[in-house]
Amino acid sequence: MDPEAVAKQFVDFYYQTFDTNRPGLALLYQDSSMLTFEGSKIQGAAAISEKLTGLPFQQCRHSISTIDCQPSGPSGGIIVFVSGLLQLAGEQHALKFSQMFHLMPGPTGFYVLNDIFRLNYA
Repeated sequence: MDPEAVAKQFVDFYYQTFDTNRPGLALLYQDSSMLTFEGSKIQGAAAISEKLTGLPFQQCRHSISTIDCQPSGPSGGIIVFVSGLLQLAGEQHALKFSQMFHLMPGPTGFYVLNDIFRLNYA
């Protein structure tokens, strides 16, 4: 398993799905998963899906600037750190963001155990 290849494939899938079919992200989370979104902590696949699909915008486009990753422990996990731009429909300026994923191997592929998202205002 090449962590960089897994990270790149995951990031491509995650943001393409976020931008075109946000409810499809629910498959990436489990009941043990936790999302910290702008400081707000949400646990469990259903609650995370509800948060992501309930965001106050319908259309957006992510442009990824960097993807960094590291293997994580003996269980085969991968830490993925992403930075980029988020363009909301109807907005002139893109927003800078950072997001960290802790991916864990599961029976059908990797799932997101931890997800931290933050807009970069500086």
